[in-house]
Amino acid sequence: MDRKTKRLLLLVVSCSLTGVLLGGTSSWAESKICLQSDEVTSDCVTKDPVQKTVQGMSTGLLAGAGAACCVAWNARHDN
Repeated sequence: MDRKTKRLLLLVVSCSLTGVLLGGTSSWAESKICLQSDEVTSDCVTKDPVQKTVQGMSTGLLAGAGAACCVAWNARHDN
């Protein structure tokens, strides 16, 4: 692997990992706030908090990878 490929891979992995952490944390916090609110909706009760967290993590993974690809594409076209 050449240097540019390693840098691109590192960028995609780091952005994806950041997206997973932020997406999972925000979904977990949202489900906790929903369950602790005064008016608990049926959406809070029927959806599993773990499933919501995993869904947020997968969304964060896709968002992070997409952001990294866009940044790499933009940097490539600037040079």
